[in-house]
Amino acid sequence: MSPRFATRMNHVKPNAIGDLLRLGADPSVMAFGGGYPDASLFPLAGLDDVFHAAIAEHGRETLQYATPSGLPRLREQIAARMARDAVACTAEEVLILQGGQQGLDLVAKLFVDAGDVIVTENPSFLGALIAFNPCEPRYAAIPMDAEGMDMDALEQTLLAEPRARLIYTVPDFQNPTGVTLSLPRRRRLIELANRFNLIVLEDTPYRELRYEGDAIPPLKSLDTQGRVIYLGSFSKILVPGLRVGWAIATPEIIAQLTLLKLAADTQCSTLNMAAVSLFLDRFDIDAHIATIRSTYRRKKNLMLDTIRQHFPQDVTCTDPEGGMFTWLTFPEGFDTTSFMAEHALPKAKVAYVPGASFFPTHPEPNHARISYSSPPDDIIVRGMTALGQLLKTHPHA
Repeated sequence: MSPRFATRMNHVKPNAIGDLLRLGADPSVMAFGGGYPDASLFPLAGLDDVFHAAIAEHGRETLQYATPSGLPRLREQIAARMARDAVACTAEEVLILQGGQQGLDLVAKLFVDAGDVIVTENPSFLGALIAFNPCEPRYAAIPMDAEGMDMDALEQTLLAEPRARLIYTVPDFQNPTGVTLSLPRRRRLIELANRFNLIVLEDTPYRELRYEGDAIPPLKSLDTQGRVIYLGSFSKILVPGLRVGWAIATPEIIAQLTLLKLAADTQCSTLNMAAVSLFLDRFDIDAHIATIRSTYRRKKNLMLDTIRQHFPQDVTCTDPEGGMFTWLTFPEGFDTTSFMAEHALPKAKVAYVPGASFFPTHPEPNHARISYSSPPDDIIVRGMTALGQLLKTHPHA
């Protein structure tokens, strides 16, 4: 049989995420690619307690179907947490998701027709591009610097792209670069979205992982016209295996996203939603997040110190104030994909994410994303030392 696939499958290709999951499961590889939380920090005792309680005390409810929008109590708790971050919303403006990733898929389905333009940072989160691609968009990629997306370039792009429908941004500790969008640029981004009548998709899985500097207001808190859709997740601040995230938007948008979610999966796991809700009621998640922040701060500093000590001086890295990643930039002409395949993996058992796949329009092969959140301290030192030695031996890979 020769099945005839839909044309959208022309835009769905094998990607680096599948490779990351495979490499992350290989114990012989020092994997610095995936955005994995440090599993040693998972609150196992607390989760054991709440899952037991969810079944023993509330089993008839937690093992039953729930509404597509999610458990009302959890939505109320999320709305209360968002209010502390200057985002005023009600439970009716919260939709529970299968992780933030599902929000990327649903928002693209809701707003993007084939040939429409999605505006992204350059580089952008690979997982978002994977979610958007089946909608057959075109991309307009906006250059970045130390303050995030270049707003002058964004304005010029919007003037030139009448089919722009959506601005996608990871404003806090961006994936993959670790860069944070400055407050003046956040304000201007909202002004431009209002002027050009665009939706802004604010993807914030790392926002609560700030360990240096002062928090910057989320774009949603600056939104006066209901244009910003905010995506959050418990994957990085609790555990990823629960697959519980959320979207915040106007009631009109939430209603449409809920219809799409109902079509996709009916609902999130009632049991998992109940477990998260009980954890928020019974345990101090803010104290848990503080521990994560402290650990990641130490790991980031250890990684950057090792890179600066052992890498060639013509390799640069970002110094993020939070999140899980640093972004390496190599000299022009260097190909991080071939270097990993020919040297890093076979000779040092070191894996990272080659940077080319993060660029929506014109791949730049001389970059790589490296994560410091999951590996133990000794692996960070061994891996970065070995990688630095290989780079000095093969500087023109």
